Amino acid sequence: MKISTKGRYALRMLVDIAIHQSEGYVSLKDVAERQNISKKYLEQIVPLLNKSGVIKSNRGNKGGYMISGKASELTVGKVLRATEGSLAPVACLDYEPNECERINECPTIEIWQGLYKLISEYLDGITIQDIIDKSASFTGDNYCI
Repeated sequence: MKISTKGRYALRMLVDIAIHQSEGYVSLKDVAERQNISKKYLEQIVPLLNKSGVIKSNRGNKGGYMISGKASELTVGKVLRATEGSLAPVACLDYEPNECERINECPTIEIWQGLYKLISEYLDGITIQDIIDKSASFTGDNYCI
């Protein structure tokens, strides 16, 4: 499984919004400038995050975006599912119940189910707040001599 730029940029955008939303709604223009991402590309990501309830928007002079809920409750898994679709490593695990006609005779299904479980648990165990907290430890007072 490869995470596209859409998923990676969505995470960067959400971290940026979470850091700056105490100032009010955050504009895409500001996010684009700070993250060095095309505003047009961010505009393609916003509807996916809006539809899945990850962000909320406000129009007008003080318009922009905020995270719906708390950064400490928004997981990387939720963001990637919104932008990438399923995180399943194989197509037959995209739907529950599994409707593959070979499910009962597939010798590799347990491998893919195990991998899917690990991916989901890992990505659902990391929040936007975790990323913010981790990045804050990198930007502290680091002096090199």
